[in-house]
Amino acid sequence: MDINGVSAIVTGGASGIGAAACRQLAARGANVVVADLQADKGQALAEEIGGAFVEVDVTKTDQIINAVEVAKELGPLRVLVNSAGIGWAQRTIGRDGAYESAHDLAAFSKVIAINLIGTFDCIRLAATAMSQTEPLESGERGAIVNMASVAAFDGQIGQASYSASKGGVVGMTLPIARDLSAAGIRVNTIAPGLIDTPIYGEGEAAEQFKANLGANVLFPKRLGSGEELASMVVEAVTNSYLNAEVIRVDGGIRMPPK
Repeated sequence: MDINGVSAIVTGGASGIGAAACRQLAARGANVVVADLQADKGQALAEEIGGAFVEVDVTKTDQIINAVEVAKELGPLRVLVNSAGIGWAQRTIGRDGAYESAHDLAAFSKVIAINLIGTFDCIRLAATAMSQTEPLESGERGAIVNMASVAAFDGQIGQASYSASKGGVVGMTLPIARDLSAAGIRVNTIAPGLIDTPIYGEGEAAEQFKANLGANVLFPKRLGSGEELASMVVEAVTNSYLNAEVIRVDGGIRMPPK
């Protein structure tokens, strides 16, 4: 699918993998809506790539709809990249045997609300707009790329909420792809491994921590880059025969229990 002149929405687009995806989609000619809560970073990136910034909390349907409407003004909406997400680490039970020290249920619900329900809300709304665009000669109307995680398959101790949310994204990829095939919309999911993002901080200690993490990767023994993930996003968007797939981009890592 040629994305030159089309509009694309990238949630969580202000930093990390999302920002890298914004840059690479823009480099292919897409008009990108950077949908994020980080206004300063999001606005700066939008100006850099000639796109638009829209403040979006993916748990708020009205804000997602606003981003879709802005995207439609920039060109036919044919691309959605769901990159917004959060993590949480906590064991299922506490050490003292008290009910109160068991996993925070509100935290579990929040991770599911953002990573899974937020992803689905973005899909259903953006796909609705895509379904109203004129199909390309091939019948294609758009492509959706979700960001899951290897934690969907290799969840570590303390990752119950995160793994559940990402496992849900993996699990809904095929049924949604089947559903949206009638409208000419493809759906794929990428499952990143250990990726070098700002979450690890900066400085010598951070670099040593990342090096230790990278030693667990099969090959190459390092963290992946946002650019490497973004290149797979672009492939999933532009390769019209890629559909209903979940693709690990992880250097071959299989995460240990902890």
